[in-house]
Amino acid sequence: MTTMSSVVEMVVNARPVRAEVQPRTTLLDFLRDELGLTGTHAGCEQGACGACNVLLDGRVVRACLVLTVAASGSEVTTVEHLGTPDLLHPVQEALWRHHGLQCGYCTPGIVMTAVDLLSRISAPSDAQVREALSGNLCRCTGYAGMVAAIVEAGRTRDEQAGVE
Repeated sequence: MTTMSSVVEMVVNARPVRAEVQPRTTLLDFLRDELGLTGTHAGCEQGACGACNVLLDGRVVRACLVLTVAASGSEVTTVEHLGTPDLLHPVQEALWRHHGLQCGYCTPGIVMTAVDLLSRISAPSDAQVREALSGNLCRCTGYAGMVAAIVEAGRTRDEQAGVE
């Protein structure tokens, strides 16, 4: 029996992408295997750990639970699109400054969760950050540095924008 493939078109990290995929290919596998965007980590592949978080049309999703065909026509942003080694994204900078990462496996998913949260709530409380991070599993840090970093990143962004 032959499996029918589908053509998908989307914008990934501000770049138009057109590809042929199998209907059951997850966005996680497509990003990693077809586009080489390995910053999106494969963790549990069941939607429980958050290591594969990306932004889909500006909102955080678990790439392991989204079929690529369902993302066709959408805009996808991965951690590779945030900052550069010489100029980190404010969330990445704050995580580094607050020691909010250790082994780094969960870091891309945490960063994408934080970017999503800060796009909706400019100056989140500790409780709001902890709630947002509740879907991200980290076995190294205890989350305290992450929470402080995300709160600071929101506050710093507001200060730079002149918001009180």
